[in-house]
Amino acid sequence: MCGRYRLSRRKQVVEEHFDAVSGEEEWTPRYNIAPTQPVPVIRQNPERHRREISLMRWGLVPSWATDPSVGNKTINARSETIETTPSFRDPFRSQRCLIPADGFYEWKRQGKLKQPYCFEAGDGKVFAFAGLWDRWTDPQGQLIESCTILTTTANPLLADLHDRMPVILRPEDYDSWLAIKTGNSQSRLKLLTPWTGLMRRYPVSARVNQVQNDDPECGQPIELGTPAQGQLFGEVL
Repeated sequence: MCGRYRLSRRKQVVEEHFDAVSGEEEWTPRYNIAPTQPVPVIRQNPERHRREISLMRWGLVPSWATDPSVGNKTINARSETIETTPSFRDPFRSQRCLIPADGFYEWKRQGKLKQPYCFEAGDGKVFAFAGLWDRWTDPQGQLIESCTILTTTANPLLADLHDRMPVILRPEDYDSWLAIKTGNSQSRLKLLTPWTGLMRRYPVSARVNQVQNDDPECGQPIELGTPAQGQLFGEVL
């Protein structure tokens, strides 16, 4: 699963990496992003033929929901069931998005405690989770746009911590995932697989356990005196 992540790059860096344009909404580097918070999301604008970045609430609220609190339980969507799950099947057809990040957190139980680890993909730069989005309108007419992060089975570097991991898309697959036309769903489902590229994991401070802590220290490596520090995983070439 993915219940906490990091996007520590400046807005301009994210725009350049994804060749995307931001609206008037401002956002700053984040080191401990939590569910229900506003997060940058990238969509394809079919009229302007460009990628655009906007802020959405993390935790998808389906358009047909009667209460936005349902989004508290839909921060993640299982890739294997998105075509049949009511909350996700319609967004999967035509409301797909990229959710930029440069790290995500997972916890490993050690006795009575849980040690947090940070995971970075590729060479440590910005990457994209596969996401879905939707719009919900409350009785007063207020619009809420929200999103969810897709998950798949864990790769070998993460499997001893959790059996699920977020879907990370390769840059060459961004256009296929964002394409507005429905096309062949099977081609998109094939993108929702465990990450097999270079990945790094390292232990971080327990500061990340508290949502109110959102500073660079949350994602900094710490020493545990074990081989887990700086572990790498990647394809065999």
